[in-house]
Amino acid sequence: MNAVLNTDTAARAVRLHDKAANLDALKLDIAPQQEPAAKPGFAVVRVGAAAVNPSDVKASLGLMPQAVWPRSPGRDFAGVVVAGPTEWVGREVYGSGGDIGITRDGSHARYLLLPVEALRARPRSISMDEAGAVGVPFVTAYEGFRRSGMPQAGQTVLVLGANGKVGQAAVQLAAQGGARVIAVQRRAGPFEGFACAPVDVVDARNEDVATRVRELTDGRGADIVYNTVGSAYFEAANKAMAKGATQIFIATHDRAVPFDIFAFYRGMHTYVGIDSLALGCVAATAQLDAMREGFERGTLRPFPIARAFALDEATDAYRLVLSGSTDRVVLRP
Repeated sequence: MNAVLNTDTAARAVRLHDKAANLDALKLDIAPQQEPAAKPGFAVVRVGAAAVNPSDVKASLGLMPQAVWPRSPGRDFAGVVVAGPTEWVGREVYGSGGDIGITRDGSHARYLLLPVEALRARPRSISMDEAGAVGVPFVTAYEGFRRSGMPQAGQTVLVLGANGKVGQAAVQLAAQGGARVIAVQRRAGPFEGFACAPVDVVDARNEDVATRVRELTDGRGADIVYNTVGSAYFEAANKAMAKGATQIFIATHDRAVPFDIFAFYRGMHTYVGIDSLALGCVAATAQLDAMREGFERGTLRPFPIARAFALDEATDAYRLVLSGSTDRVVLRP
């Protein structure tokens, strides 16, 4: 049975009508939004907070070929169910998805229509803003480890680009699993993010990454390498891998890299590629919710929110994110 909590005649949404040639040409239309109907099997969420991810902004520039036009962007969300199955109406939820805001309307809007299977209750221990901003980075990090084997005690996990949000999430998950974590960042230690256990830091500006990792592991190397950057660390990552190790990729600057086949098969290595856009909202939110226990007990922590923007300030938020800012920002539609 469907129920309705309330209606809102002043609802608005960010609308993208066509791709922008560049960031300076980016124009976001803040348009009225009609509250969607909760058709069978679906629910309507009134969005309380929605992160602005780099992929949200890149998709507005036409850099995501699967993106549809026109649409409302936004992949992550937290909010309150206002229409749908009675047992969900009035409950606070959170989630993410590679389809949301890319192939259909997303969370940079007052209302978001979701399959009921994508609903998960917001963890009690984190705020609405924080819940609206954990999605893409934590889901991406988790999917990489799920595909490679979750980190565990006795293993060494090397995270390249550990200062980025996916890198920070990967460090947290590896530390939570009991693995020894080595974080590579472009500055001296200590590690600038949160981890529930000590983290070794390698300064990529002043140290040879592979050599230092070998030193820290008594010559053995890392069991899992989470390469969040791709080509820039490709050679160093390969040299830092232990026998039988796995390397995870989520991005790259250069598509072509030098590949030593002999070292690959003699090292018995495995490469895992991750595309978080391939995870729809049902799968992505289920994976996010698999981390609930960690958020509840504090072995995982959401990112600090640097600033919350009103919907009228969405263009400023987009430009801040794509300018290279590492701050985590949210919209409050």
